[in-house]
Amino acid sequence: REFQRCLDRTEPTSFAEIRRTLEADLQRPLSAVFRSFEEEPLASASVAQVHAAVLVTGERVAVKVQKPGVQQVLQADLGFLFLAARTLEFLSPELARTSVVDILSEIRSSMLDELDFTKEMDNLETFRSFLQQNGLERIAAAPRTFPEASGKKVLTMELFSGVPLTDLEGIRQYSSNPEQTLINALNVWSLSVRACEIFHADVHAGNLLVLEDGRVGFIDFGIVGRIPPKIWSAVEGFALSFAANDAAGMAKNLIAMGATDRFVDESALASDVQNVLSRIAGLQPEVVLRGKGDGRVVAEVGLD
Repeated sequence: REFQRCLDRTEPTSFAEIRRTLEADLQRPLSAVFRSFEEEPLASASVAQVHAAVLVTGERVAVKVQKPGVQQVLQADLGFLFLAARTLEFLSPELARTSVVDILSEIRSSMLDELDFTKEMDNLETFRSFLQQNGLERIAAAPRTFPEASGKKVLTMELFSGVPLTDLEGIRQYSSNPEQTLINALNVWSLSVRACEIFHADVHAGNLLVLEDGRVGFIDFGIVGRIPPKIWSAVEGFALSFAANDAAGMAKNLIAMGATDRFVDESALASDVQNVLSRIAGLQPEVVLRGKGDGRVVAEVGLD
């Protein structure tokens, strides 16, 4: 429960500082953009906090405002981690095989991208287009954005009302079939990994809501993932090769998806894969059924 609170209940920044950030980023007074603006945040996380507001045009919105000083702190901390990893690789070259530096570099790039809210706005609109193009708007939604009231440190979007996906009692208020709602959330996310330009890479209870109309609401697209077509092609090729017991095809696609070192002997890798396939084919499973005192029957599987 305490970890759950960490998702959206960090120490909030004062409204005076939030107002300064907002007006500096939008280059207009607060009253020129919003008819009303609630000083108490709806949620507060480490990078930003969210306030409810009403635009001068009448729309009820959620306004995400970056906290002061976050960029400098992140750049310093992530820079230190990157430098430490490079030093460790220099002192122990064997660590290079673990790709620690590459992983940290990717994390650093992703987290710094999260600080540019114009990128998050683009991510939201990309995901909304994916939902529309695949006929998923009846079961899922993402907030509409308002570019005229947004900037690099301010993101204004449609205000969603609902309950977290982990609140089963709350879900029953909005959905007659909570289990199907959970399945819808998983199916939409899984399809986005394969069929959308980006997919939500920070899926947790704070970023998934069951809306009042029963749909699943995806929010907070600061961290997203992308899988290039070349990688998907290699993954599919690997799966087909595995089904066909084609060791050479599996080796070729492992190399194509980047699962090996940069320079590898494809023939030798294919030979190793064939050995693994032969060992799998030689496994003799043994199934033992055991009766329990309460009438249940438990199956145990052993491999020799």
